[in-house]
Amino acid sequence: MDKASLDRPRLYGRSKGRPLRPMPQKLMDELYPQVQIDNQPDLSGFKETWMEIGFGAAEHVLHLAQKNPDVAILGAEPFLNGVAKAVMGIDQHDLKNLFLHHGDARDIMDSLTDGALDRLYILFPDPWPKTRHNKRRIINAKFLDDVCRVLKPGGTLFFASDIIDYVDWTVTRLKLNGRFKLQSTSPGSWRTPYPDWPGTRYEAKAIKAGRPCHYLTFKL
Repeated sequence: MDKASLDRPRLYGRSKGRPLRPMPQKLMDELYPQVQIDNQPDLSGFKETWMEIGFGAAEHVLHLAQKNPDVAILGAEPFLNGVAKAVMGIDQHDLKNLFLHHGDARDIMDSLTDGALDRLYILFPDPWPKTRHNKRRIINAKFLDDVCRVLKPGGTLFFASDIIDYVDWTVTRLKLNGRFKLQSTSPGSWRTPYPDWPGTRYEAKAIKAGRPCHYLTFKL
């Protein structure tokens, strides 16, 4: 383990749910190694590289890959069942541009060259709402420094959350970082989903529970 990994807070949360059914397990055994980011896929033939951190049930990351075949899409997710859903989508749609990491996204960010990413998506991350757990949130000063390194100048960071305290937390820390420009300063506009937004399972649960969702965009 390198020093960068030792210096940062550990990743919390579940890594597994129910045991995988035979077909998802077969795809994890046979297809996942072929699309694993850790195996250093050749991305030179793609016009841009985008990354989604914590893609959950994979609705959005699969949507990105299907709609943008000329873009390399990197997806990192610690929850095994979510990764299996993404692998199933790759198989179903014969996707050639989606590459995955089962684990901490920061490990992949550490391996990226400076300015490797054109876009970075962090959509509905774990909010850790209890005050004593706030330090576990992925948005912090060290992480934002890492984002500044891997995003190209002019690159875009997308952040969405249904927890208003986390929205305020994020805006505050990006302002303190000083290198990001919020694309709209009107809180009302933050309630509008991104163009061509497919929706996600988590977002639907938040809306059903009466929690307004916020969609922020920052330029580096």
